[in-house]
Amino acid sequence: MSRSPLTVAYAGFGLIGAAVLGAFAYDRLHPAADPAHAVAPPAAVAPRPAAAPEPAARVPARRPEFTLHDLDGNAHQLAEWDGRPVIVNFWATWCAPCRRELPLLNHLQQVYAPKGLQVVGIAVDFADDVRTFLQKMPLHYPVLVGEDEGLEAARAFGVETMAFPFSAFIDSSGRVLLVHLGELHQDQADVILATVFDVDAHRIGADAAPGVIRTALAALPKAATAADHPLQIHPVQR
Repeated sequence: MSRSPLTVAYAGFGLIGAAVLGAFAYDRLHPAADPAHAVAPPAAVAPRPAAAPEPAARVPARRPEFTLHDLDGNAHQLAEWDGRPVIVNFWATWCAPCRRELPLLNHLQQVYAPKGLQVVGIAVDFADDVRTFLQKMPLHYPVLVGEDEGLEAARAFGVETMAFPFSAFIDSSGRVLLVHLGELHQDQADVILATVFDVDAHRIGADAAPGVIRTALAALPKAATAADHPLQIHPVQR
């Protein structure tokens, strides 16, 4: 009997996690010049040789087109939220940083709704697992679910490594301003969203937004953990 790509992906997460952990250890002991890219492993992990650099992710300049279903079986296109600034958050129930991040996303939806913000969650997971999880932690924004389809949606944003969580920040014109890899934190979210709103108000251009965001993130107080300084990738061309 054939297995779905998501099931096969689960089997490989342990190996991928070990490789990533080793790379994180090396990066912490050999920090990069850009503080926004600093990462740190648990203290007990010994450094290992750095992994070979991966090709740069090709994040789309505009939000991709795809359709996913909610837990009631209703189909939704991402275009449904055109005309509003959007955070598209990819997560899974088995992902600890994803679970930690969800209360913040609830908070962002509530606080920034008057400015038009719409958070959309995409659970790359099994529908029954998501349904059970949301009974314990309700989310106050739309949640779409996809196994293989969720993986394809992630790839449509240029993320091939299944590095959950990650969040795509899209302006009201549908332009992808930034894809943030890793757990999102309040100060980071405020900085990124301030720039999204500036783009929507025509105070800065969309092409300048990624650089403005990276500079602002680098100016935040230096954090102690890898989660506080996740990698960011942004559109490579428009």
